[in-house]
Amino acid sequence: MSSDAMRPLATTPAGSTARLGASLHVKGEISGNEDLHVDGSVEGLIQLEDRKLTVGASARLTADVVAREVVVYGSVKGNLRARDRIEIKKDGSVVGDLTTARIMIEDGAYFKGSIEIDRHAEGGGEKDLDKPAFTRSTTATAAPAQQQPAARTSAPTTTPASKNS
Repeated sequence: MSSDAMRPLATTPAGSTARLGASLHVKGEISGNEDLHVDGSVEGLIQLEDRKLTVGASARLTADVVAREVVVYGSVKGNLRARDRIEIKKDGSVVGDLTTARIMIEDGAYFKGSIEIDRHAEGGGEKDLDKPAFTRSTTATAAPAQQQPAARTSAPTTTPASKNS
């Protein structure tokens, strides 16, 4: 048996990218385990959980996208969700909602929608980043902080200010 037959089919060489040419039109779902560069048109869903999607300058997507990283040079109508980052280049256009840990929109790019920064998407952040800073810093010392205001409020009540009036 050759060494090629022993190699798993799902692996691709580092740096390899699948391409969907400019004359190709896909309706449906694209999913896979390799980077994808689209120059044609896609309608539906593109799901590349741990991979990079590049939307080429001539590409027209009417699709929702889930990937590790999304770079848009062309046109996208649909929601983008990227675990790592989303980039919209200067001639790129996105109409839809973005959810990602990092975002970059170049001057000249068109974007219409909402942006949600998902701090937990990268997996390296603190678990309590969604709490206000003052809550995070005082959670370890919450008991002593609550005792101090009680001591302060009792001090003014013991001062007989009304007797001197």
